Amino acid sequence: MAEFLASYYPWTKSLHIIVVLTWMAGLFYLPRIFVYHVERAAVGSETDEVFKVMEMKLYRYIMNPSIILVWVFGLALVFTPGIVDWGSVWPYAKGAAVIGMTWFHMWLGLRRKEFLAGTNTRTGRSYRMMNEVPTLLMLVIVFAVVLKF
Repeated sequence: MAEFLASYYPWTKSLHIIVVLTWMAGLFYLPRIFVYHVERAAVGSETDEVFKVMEMKLYRYIMNPSIILVWVFGLALVFTPGIVDWGSVWPYAKGAAVIGMTWFHMWLGLRRKEFLAGTNTRTGRSYRMMNEVPTLLMLVIVFAVVLKF
């Protein structure tokens, strides 16, 4: 298995980067949709229903497959011999940030269900603030992987 992972390392790394990009696009965009949903659509209105469809399609068809593949290819990279230096801090920093990003993904899913039920209580401002979470986690991940501190 180790030999297989090592021989496909460039492919695994490339696919990991691609699905990270699609996942991040969703993590950045869904909270922005929530902002507009809160600020521009009354519960039960036609606009409310349009936002619900947009949110569902982004979450289910882009973000959920992306998070699964991010974890699959990421774990493949972790198990590829010679890639991770477990004596360094960077893999733990990256791992913690990825877990944080996964939590944020799940948090967005719960908020989407609240919109679906018409029970959202958060403001556009709170969604704007939460929209900064993936940016901060992304910075930790990129600096950890590139600088390998």
